[in-house]
Parts: sequence; C-alpha cells; structure tokens
Amino acid sequence: MPWEYKTILLCVLSIYITSLVAGLDETQEDDQCTELNNTTWAEYRQLGVKLQVLYLLLTRNNMDCAHKFNQESLTRPASYFNVSRPTKVIIHGYRALGSKPSWVKELAQALLRAQDVNVVVVDWVYGASFAYNLVVENYKEVAVQISVLINQLQEHGCKLESFHFIGVSLGAHVAGFVGTLFEGKIGRITGLDPAGPMFKGADIFDRLDPSDAQFVDAIHTDSDYFGISIPVGHVDFFLNGGKDQTGCGRSRFASMYGYVICDHMRALHVYMSALNSSCPLMGIPCSTYEDFLKGQCVDCGVFKGTCPVIGLSENSGITMSQIPKEQKLFLLTSSTPPFCAHHILLELEVSTLDKSAEVEVTLITENLGTEQRLRLQTDMTVYRTVLAHPVALCEIDSIWMTNTGARFYRQGEIHVKSVCVSEFPSLRHEAPLCVNNINIKRGVLWSHDFVQVCSFY
Repeated sequence: MPWEYKTILLCVLSIYITSLVAGLDETQEDDQCTELNNTTWAEYRQLGVKLQVLYLLLTRNNMDCAHKFNQESLTRPASYFNVSRPTKVIIHGYRALGSKPSWVKELAQALLRAQDVNVVVVDWVYGASFAYNLVVENYKEVAVQISVLINQLQEHGCKLESFHFIGVSLGAHVAGFVGTLFEGKIGRITGLDPAGPMFKGADIFDRLDPSDAQFVDAIHTDSDYFGISIPVGHVDFFLNGGKDQTGCGRSRFASMYGYVICDHMRALHVYMSALNSSCPLMGIPCSTYEDFLKGQCVDCGVFKGTCPVIGLSENSGITMSQIPKEQKLFLLTSSTPPFCAHHILLELEVSTLDKSAEVEVTLITENLGTEQRLRLQTDMTVYRTVLAHPVALCEIDSIWMTNTGARFYRQGEIHVKSVCVSEFPSLRHEAPLCVNNINIKRGVLWSHDFVQVCSFY
C-alpha cells in the first residue's frame, strides 16, 4: 500500500478514534451523578440574572443518582428515560439566597416510591435568584425553554396527557405558562403554594389557572404573604385556612430565613408526606374558612360525596366527568409529619343563659388532649365548632368540660342539654358520641368516659 494511502487511512482512523473517545467521555459525563447548581451574590453582581435552564433525570433505576438530561439522552442505548411511562416534571421557585433547593431529591424519590415514572427536575437556579422582580420578568422564558424539551419528548413518543408538572411557589406559574403554551393539553399541574407577590392581580394568561391542564390542583399554606390567596386550580386545598400553619409560629429554626418561609414551604412538606403516608388528607368544600370552622360544611356533596385528597390519585380522587373549577377545600393538619388530623365536629346545646359564660371542652385519648374554648352568649343556645384531633372518633376515651367563667358577672351554673362529637367526613358511618342533661357549676370539672371499640374496615 502506497504511503499516501497509509497516511490518509491513519488520519481517518485517528479522527474516528478521537470522535469515539469524545462520545464515550460525553456519555460518561451524562451518566455521572449530578446535582442542581448554586449561585452566589458575587456571580449575580457580575452577571446579573443569568437564565440557564438545565435538566436532571431520576427513575427507579437511578433513584440515588440524578443524571443530566436532554434530547440527546434519549438516543443513547443506556438512557433511563422510558417514553412509555408517565413523566413528572419538578419546577422549583424563587431562590432568594441563590442556593439550590435541598428538597428536590426527597420529592423525586417520594414520587418514584409511589409510582414507576420518569422524574425530570428543572434546574433554573441561576435565573431564579436574588432579585425577585427580575426573576418574575424571566419566568415565561423558562417555560418556553421547557416547552422545547416537551416538544422533543413528544417526537420520541411521549403524550402530553402523560406529563404531570409539580411547581413550587413561582415554579407553579412557570408550569402554568407551559400549560398555556400547550393549550391546556398537559395532563396535570400541581401547584405547591403558588407564588402570590406580583401574581395576585395577574391575568389568567400570566398565572396558573384551571385552563392550563386537564386537571389542576393546588395546596395553599401562606396565602397572606408569599403564597397566592385566590383559587388557581380545579381544586384548591387551603390548609388550616391557607395562612398560618401549626408549628411554624413557635418553632425554632436554624436561621431567620427558615422561620420566614416555614408557612410557605409547608405545602411542599405536606405533599411529600401525602406521597409517603397511608393516612388520607381530605379537603372539605366550603365558601370560607370561617364557615368551615363553624361546622357549616361537613360533606362533599358538590363532588357527589367523594372528598378530594392530596396526592397522586387521579383528579385528586374525584370521579365526576365534569369537574368543577376553583373549588375551595379546607382541612386541618397537625404540626408534624404525616400532618394528618381527624376533623371532629363539636355540637353543644345549652339552656338559655342569664349571663355570658365560657366553657372549655377537652377530648381525651390516652395522654393526648384537644381543647376548645366556647364563649356562650345570652342570645344563643346552639354552638358548633370544628377541631383537629390526632386520632379517630372511636379512639376518644373521654370528654371533659369546665365552666371557666370565674368572674362574678358570668353564669354560675350551665345546663347543657346535649354535647355531641362526630367525625367528618364519616368514613365508617360512626354515630356521634353524645351526653345529655348535664349541669356544670363554675370552676368544677365534669367528665364522661366513652366505652367503645374501633372496627376498621
């Protein structure tokens, strides 16, 4: 073989080997474990808002090792992405301090334990940090870039209805605009305390709303500060009224920032707990939280008796063909995981009073007690209130009542015609626990023990 041909052959072979090695290096790099990015104040001052959207992939085959993800990842034989499985897309929100969200992996793993899916994490920390007003200006561009990826996944066989976007805070509105770009054909969007600042008065084109997906659900936990106060989905769960969350006001935090965002981030923690827990977090439809607490809403008739639940149940468990929009749902929660609490309706009927009075009612279960104070007026005889109890109605051991009106102008003795406690929504059709004809003198504790056995089925 002439040397000229040998030289050409060597050059071609060299180019081929170089490209092969480069391809292997790229594949190995994409297969390496990776995490979301951090950015710093110094980088922000130097570069400003740097919009950079990256993606990570987690599946049941790499639950502990997120891989970089893009369209090219689908063409590799070793890709973990499976177009035949549903895809969950996690979108974080505003990052005030430029740090990566620490909860992403925990949420992804909770989703993967619950369902065999692809989990794609959107990393836009560089564009989501420091100056909130500038971040809001760019959120639609983030949605546009995500929509490009969704189009690419469609070309490989993914269906729009198989996508479920889970957006936290500002990420909920990013998800909403992705849904707008696809004309509401995305399967589902879940907003975890969707951001309120600069969105409360926004047009539906600019924020999350029910038209953005075939089903939109939202959890509200900080609607008076960082979250939005209006319904944005088909169903909107307002936990403890959607404002102040139990355990946040008096908790000790490692930083002031942790204290400030406690209510806001409770939606995320409750959602993750719902994915991991067996206890249902049901919402009760009602026009206002005040009406809910007064016991005026105790069933789910608007949903034909099926109460919506937080989690991954299809359409939140609603079986109706036509799902109502912007339905406010209320529920009480505890301060710690799994956050479940039993809704107990307390009904008290008293004889007409000459003076005002105050009664403290306590439900006792072993070492647990739930207290409720009722102010009794001379012009009312029937009182209804809702309280959260840690166990089911059938596990309540006793009820205590005390006439606490110690001042001389308060009623000295109260005649209670009846006091009843019942659980709602009633899953086991239990009869209320009632005691009738009680006289409670001022400062004297009255108690009654219940003898019952729980029968779960």
